[in-house]
Amino acid sequence: MVGEFRLFFENSEVEKAQHYQTVLSLRGVGVELCQIEQLNARFLRLNPELALCVDASGLWLCANGMKMQPDWRAEVPRLKRASLKSEMLARACQLAEKPHLVDATAGLGHDSLLMAHLGAEVHLIERNPILFSLLEDAKVQAQQDPFLQSTMSRIHLIFADSEMYLQQLQQQGQSVDVVYLDPMFPQRDQNQQAIKKQAQVKKQMQLLHLLLPEHGEMDLGDQLLALAKQIAKRVIVKRPRHAIFLAEQVPDHQWLGDACRFDAYFSKD
Repeated sequence: MVGEFRLFFENSEVEKAQHYQTVLSLRGVGVELCQIEQLNARFLRLNPELALCVDASGLWLCANGMKMQPDWRAEVPRLKRASLKSEMLARACQLAEKPHLVDATAGLGHDSLLMAHLGAEVHLIERNPILFSLLEDAKVQAQQDPFLQSTMSRIHLIFADSEMYLQQLQQQGQSVDVVYLDPMFPQRDQNQQAIKKQAQVKKQMQLLHLLLPEHGEMDLGDQLLALAKQIAKRVIVKRPRHAIFLAEQVPDHQWLGDACRFDAYFSKD
């Protein structure tokens, strides 16, 4: 059981709110429905606790006067600019070969969205029931956009613990082309505190940090890397440009960008 969350909604969204309450309850989240007169910025400022809210755009996570949802439709301009040649991520994951790819650290799903748009068949794994429900809602909304429909057919959301999911693939003797890891709390080194001071955390990440506390839900990368290397032809790890290697494992190859890099680990078979 994750705990109990309040879900705020206006009178016009009663049915949606009840739907989300049922869905989240089945995933172990207690939801207290709270009907309000007007869901606006003032209300969010006066109710700063971590909660959920529903409006015409679907389900949101809210806290400290902010609200957040993955909103894959807002990524369309980026997707229209993207190409196999222009995206470093595409080169790292060999998206031109249309790989079967497992994203084991889903986050908001924006990298998976890009990879699916560029041809990958993506299995997106998320164990937190609230974040999974936000991703599920983002996919439903994106399916209404003609530009995104074919991309959505290549994204498969899986409500599971990534470590257990990869272990199951290993036990079944299955392999995948790529496992993608983007740990949200990169392992600390002497540069990390400086990095955090220099970069203002985006609103979406601020709320994710509240939902998935450090040393808890977000700390996934180290234990996943060893598993991923056993079942994938290549493992791609996204890191801040100056962060140390995940699990202190030196990669076989790197792609370097201005703010981040992609570390690659290739199968020895």
